Amino acid sequence: MDAPGYLDVHAHFVTDSYVRQARAAGHELPDGVPAWPSWSAEAHLELMDRCSIETSMLSISSPGIHFGDDTAARRLAREVNEDGADTVRAHPGRFGLFASLPLPDVDGALAEIAHAYDHLDADGVVLETNTHGTYLGNPDLEPVWAELDRRAAVVFLHPTSPVCWEQSALGRPRPMVEFIFDTARTVTDLLMSGTLDRYRNLTVIVPHCGGALPVLADRIDGFMKMFMPAGTEVPGAVEQLGRLYYDLAGPALPRQLPALLSLVGADRLLYGSDHCWTPAAGVEAHVAGLDAAAAPDGTGSWRALTTANAHRVLPRTAR
Repeated sequence: MDAPGYLDVHAHFVTDSYVRQARAAGHELPDGVPAWPSWSAEAHLELMDRCSIETSMLSISSPGIHFGDDTAARRLAREVNEDGADTVRAHPGRFGLFASLPLPDVDGALAEIAHAYDHLDADGVVLETNTHGTYLGNPDLEPVWAELDRRAAVVFLHPTSPVCWEQSALGRPRPMVEFIFDTARTVTDLLMSGTLDRYRNLTVIVPHCGGALPVLADRIDGFMKMFMPAGTEVPGAVEQLGRLYYDLAGPALPRQLPALLSLVGADRLLYGSDHCWTPAAGVEAHVAGLDAAAAPDGTGSWRALTTANAHRVLPRTAR
């Protein structure tokens, strides 16, 4: 039996219009990286075929779509979601869509959830780890989480720069370290706010092998037990983290993936490329490394394991 094609839950697209609007808002060098990537469905499909990636779930990466004005963010969310849905329709079975929401604008986000699910047939949503300092456990976002939970949504988290990056990044590209810690920061906020425990119908995907979470989980767990309000009965951090899913984008091997497996079971792992922000050569090297690495006992290969897991998370992709 042939090995299955990967299902990529962490893939990105950009459009000329999106990049133009982001640059106009001051994101000339997004998150401190040297340049914006280029993207086309045709080039993406060629890379997927070279790497035996069957399907890629498209989303907008950092810096997201809210640049300070709610009305403009609503328009841009609708624009990129329509563009993404057009790509999905043009290439049946090869692409899916995680729709962008104009957070922290709650009313705009609720309207876009309805449009994405009811008109665009989106597979889920992408949420940046923070928007202008509003992290995902903020109580103002409760209506958004309630609606996503009602729809049993797949929620793909994606890191972005923290508001303090001018001091904390030390002049280096923020994806190197800041993204990893902002992922841990927003997931910790979701844990401490009780959001993940209240909304059990959600399927949450954490990127980049969980960022710093595998090595911080016990510390977070201990502080939750000490500082949660009296009378609050919420499962510990380690238990809740074990219910989430994690993609393998970035340098998963040789150290980060074993650390993640000390926190969660192999049934929680999904493949992610991070293309187009990770160049094609990096994606090819990442796939080659996973294909050559030994998978957990009884799971066959990383390709078979992560693809089977992804089909459970995104059942419409299963054939």
